[in-house]
Amino acid sequence: MNARNDLVRAAIWARELTADEVERAGRGVSERLVSKGAYLCHRGDRLDYWTGVTDGLVKISAISRSGKAMTFAGVRSGAWFGEGSVLKDEERKYDVVALRDTRLAMLNRSTFFWLYENSTGFNRFLVRQFNERMGQFLATIEYDRILEPKARVARNLSWFFNPVLYPDTGSEIEITQEELGLLAGVSRQVANRSLQELEEEGVLRAEHGRITVVNLKALSDYEG
Repeated sequence: MNARNDLVRAAIWARELTADEVERAGRGVSERLVSKGAYLCHRGDRLDYWTGVTDGLVKISAISRSGKAMTFAGVRSGAWFGEGSVLKDEERKYDVVALRDTRLAMLNRSTFFWLYENSTGFNRFLVRQFNERMGQFLATIEYDRILEPKARVARNLSWFFNPVLYPDTGSEIEITQEELGLLAGVSRQVANRSLQELEEEGVLRAEHGRITVVNLKALSDYEG
């Protein structure tokens, strides 16, 4: 068995690829381990790889010139990110930091472009990915400006159950209150209180390191 090809076959974007395309992608993929708290890249860095989280959790964020921190997205196991920067061959406009020990799959730029130029299935995936990510980023800006902390916690959590970005996700996710707080821009204590209240409202069930969503629509539309 080819371990690199297996890594590609496990990716959500490979589901519509031909056998030859999987073989080609396998020659351009590698793995990297990033420890909790370590940065994969900083804003302004060049990273000539399209990146997927095979196991773990990362945060995509930036700090404005005024010093305000802004989280754009949390990326959990199964998701890929950074296709825009690879396509435009530009420096990253955000930081990427691991919120826990994380294993990453890295597809080099030349292989990414070969798939982009030759694979219909790959391009269909990219269109869906761009559409969902754009909606996520616009929504995140809205959350940060108008929603109260509990609603930000609910909305940020709901993105992990997006059926396009995470097609195999069930109703559960393993995530700590600290991690969720970092993604929503609130303290661990606020995240804890928010989860308790959301549980009382019947939206979810919170256990140690695990959250089960009971009503995804209510979680996605939550305004507090």
